[in-house]
Amino acid sequence: MLDFRKSLINSTLNKVLQRLHYPLEVMLTCVRWYVAYPLSLRLVEEMMQERGVFVDHSTVHRWAIKMLPVLASIFRRRKHPVGRSWRMDETYIKVAGQWKYLYRAVDRVGDTVDFPLTAKRDLAAARRFLERAINLHDVPEKITIDKSGANTAAIESVKADACVDQGEFSL
Repeated sequence: MLDFRKSLINSTLNKVLQRLHYPLEVMLTCVRWYVAYPLSLRLVEEMMQERGVFVDHSTVHRWAIKMLPVLASIFRRRKHPVGRSWRMDETYIKVAGQWKYLYRAVDRVGDTVDFPLTAKRDLAAARRFLERAINLHDVPEKITIDKSGANTAAIESVKADACVDQGEFSL
């Protein structure tokens, strides 16, 4: 497992893990279960106890808070680049009893560009989504949308502010 640790973790994560005393496999398993599945921290604690590992739910929470931002940046760097033609849309879903808007962009082959969740469906939310996607993946050649007013206005606004050539970035 030592080779696994060296190959997976960079110096930033090593700094985070320096003061943590549990084995890396235990910490990563707990954080993965907590993030990947709809489990509460107490359920993760109980599942680990069934496997003979006694860890408190608040400890798992601290691990998640410390490790997830670093792991996200590591995985983002290793993510394959997306295509230059995007399809962008939004839908509404109920989250904790409240309606939220899920913006999503995928490339031509269906790889996800980005997918934020927002409280409102307006120009500001669409623009934040588009700017974040462009910052992560560079300016696309083409964006296909359903001609919603907010998305159209956001694309035109980003074009105007970035002084993007019309031929380089089109709807």
